[in-house]
Amino acid sequence: MNKTFAAGLSKKIIIVVLFFLVNSSICSKIGYLKENYIKTAYKIEMRDGTKLYTIVYAPKDQSEKYPILMIRTPYSIAPYEEGEFRENLTNKKLVEDKYIFVLQDVRGRFLSEGTFDNMRPYIPQKKSDKDIDETTDTYDTIDWLVKNIKNNNGKVGMLGISYPGFYCAMGLIDSHPALKAVSPQAPIADWFIGDDMHHNGALTLELSFNFFSVFGIKRDSLTTSWPDGPEYDSPDMYTFFKNLGPLSNINKKYFNNKIEFWNLLEQHDTYDEFWKSRNVLPHLKNIKPAVLVVGGWYDTEDLYGPLNIYKTIEKNNPDNNISIIIGPWVHGGWERTDGNHLGDFNFESNTSTYYQNEVEFKFFSYYLKGNGDKPVFEVNMFDTGLNNWQLFDNWEPNKTTSSYLYLSNNNKLVWEKDNIAPGVYEYDYNPKYPVPYTTKFHDSRTMYHKEYMIEDQRFAFTRNDVLSFETEALTENTTVAGGILADLFVSTTGTDCDWVLKVIDVYPEGAENDGEAINDVELGGYQRLIRYEIMRGKFRNNYENPEPFFPGKVTEVRIKLQDILHTFKKGHKIMVQIQNSLFPLFDSNPNKFMNIFRAVESDFTTVTNKVYFTNEYSSEISFQILKN
Repeated sequence: MNKTFAAGLSKKIIIVVLFFLVNSSICSKIGYLKENYIKTAYKIEMRDGTKLYTIVYAPKDQSEKYPILMIRTPYSIAPYEEGEFRENLTNKKLVEDKYIFVLQDVRGRFLSEGTFDNMRPYIPQKKSDKDIDETTDTYDTIDWLVKNIKNNNGKVGMLGISYPGFYCAMGLIDSHPALKAVSPQAPIADWFIGDDMHHNGALTLELSFNFFSVFGIKRDSLTTSWPDGPEYDSPDMYTFFKNLGPLSNINKKYFNNKIEFWNLLEQHDTYDEFWKSRNVLPHLKNIKPAVLVVGGWYDTEDLYGPLNIYKTIEKNNPDNNISIIIGPWVHGGWERTDGNHLGDFNFESNTSTYYQNEVEFKFFSYYLKGNGDKPVFEVNMFDTGLNNWQLFDNWEPNKTTSSYLYLSNNNKLVWEKDNIAPGVYEYDYNPKYPVPYTTKFHDSRTMYHKEYMIEDQRFAFTRNDVLSFETEALTENTTVAGGILADLFVSTTGTDCDWVLKVIDVYPEGAENDGEAINDVELGGYQRLIRYEIMRGKFRNNYENPEPFFPGKVTEVRIKLQDILHTFKKGHKIMVQIQNSLFPLFDSNPNKFMNIFRAVESDFTTVTNKVYFTNEYSSEISFQILKN
């Protein structure tokens, strides 16, 4: 193994762990934990006899009873050595307030027995103790803890970010009576439609490749170590995946059919029972614990999960004490950064500190300790245009009106359908030279460039295979709250094609930086990305039964974008960009109706695409405007 690879591999493993980290990097120090907590390891037996490795950090002070706060994770609860303490546990204020912290390797990971299953499906009708899922493992763990851990007060809470957020969501189902408060943070809801590995059926290429290249390697036995990933040279991300070619080359060159879940991705390239069974949302009924859902507006992996888990619980359980907070954060940014800026933009306050001290701490303190007042908000959202927090009784807010922007000739967006200047824009798109999603050149062993979700889009504006449309300068502040739906009429000369729509805040040409942006960034003409989404064209009508395009035929493609709360300020413009790739954040569609995992080089062909804005085919974008 060469030194360059060894160094890169070490970095890669660290990135994987940090990227999906369950715990905070704004947290207590090792010295504080050693001084105030006792660490004990247990092997807790589940109903089917499988033993799950669990570490308990209990306060040394035994003068009172403490609630249990549990994190279940597939990412290791190291250090495993006796007397060695974690550097990062969770929110520092929670640690100092004293809880019994429980960390558990989930079934099949590291020192826990059994077989691991990604997004293990829920079994609604269990017939025996052999019918296990994450709900039963959570229940059995809690049952053992409240009966066996000294000085617990009989109340249990759960929290976790990303995959551990999924385990929190599963713990809500058929919950143990002692489970009183759960905070799913960036939780996974559905790996095909909106979270992590796919968006509307399009594969998140660089994330999936880097994640499963390490996480997807099956262990041979119980272990305390991460495995070694594949060896490869590491140019910048765009060049690496462009040179790699079709997805089929990944197994040929790197995975060698040893990454089981990657092979499952290929076998299940539509929304079949494999994916449906892993969808959390249909099972979120009869939820009894209080729930605090946490998400980030700039979380490219798991924003679908928080929004839809909240909406589903709220709909199915109207009496549940559920709340949601979404701030200006990347994946897990509320625990790993101070949240005062991202990319070029300043948010004018330490939003993560606010969340940790005023929201998370008070949530668990009230429901597990009975301290303080009951949290009063249900919905707490950060307005990414005005840089302030707004409280709502529900989401989407009642005080909104439906509005529409229509594509028009001369690259215009107009507010009235009668004002459309009809036309058709035509361009060629070559999938071998896809549109990059970022201007940043970053190492191919990193997951992705997190700051792209707030990045200046002028690099794409200049490409011939990107269409841009914008409004006139706004005459007043315009706050968009909730989801966005693009309804496009298009045609392609291929039989499949991806369609991407971006919503952009365009700053006035004369805009000055009065502290809104950091590092003396010039804001004049800045095209700030607010939200995007991709739709794999063959899934435009149905995820289960994909349909080809008929070459040259006008076809409706609807793209649902994730929610926003953003104020486009007076004098700014709203822009949309339409393109057919975001590479290598997503894989390149060969423009051919097929299982793309099995495509070869010759399947990738240049197509001529058209976008229509006529009286008969009026492409439009609908959204909700918040009224004062």
